[in-house]
Amino acid sequence: MSHRGRVEVICGSMFSGKTEELIRRMKRAQFAHQKVEIFKPAIDTRYSDDDVVTHEGVAIPSTPVENSASILLLGSNSDVIGIDEAQFFDENLPSICNRLAEKGIRVIVAGLDVDYMGKPFGPMPNLCAIADEVMKVHAICVRCGSLAYISHRKVAGDQQVQLGATNEYEPLCRECYQREMHR
Repeated sequence: MSHRGRVEVICGSMFSGKTEELIRRMKRAQFAHQKVEIFKPAIDTRYSDDDVVTHEGVAIPSTPVENSASILLLGSNSDVIGIDEAQFFDENLPSICNRLAEKGIRVIVAGLDVDYMGKPFGPMPNLCAIADEVMKVHAICVRCGSLAYISHRKVAGDQQVQLGATNEYEPLCRECYQREMHR
């Protein structure tokens, strides 16, 4: 059976349903009897060391990896590859995804497009640029109910990568984020 390779990106703020959409697509591929592999960065141990887990607790088995090259090695015999928390991977991820797609593999990538300061995050901008399809999903601003634009960090720390969930981050729209930054 021949499959056309492609790269699909699901991006947006925290609490927008990125991982939920990734899991939905992967489960559909499994239902269609396609060989799937799901990868996540080894540093993401928030809800599980091994599984990809949504904030609501929905989980799917995955393989934690240290870098994007491992995805190329471990996923080459798959029909569909899922990659969660792509913003935490190295800058080689877009070229790895391209190589997999050129081999006929469907690659589905989920990640934050911007960090807590609104700056493009890791390899995500380049992934969006090379993708066949980009889906931007939105959380709801916890302050006003508009579509959220950013994952506002509620705790101290200025490093770009700081794992967390609802205690550490909240989705805010652009206006509420600007108001927060000028307090």
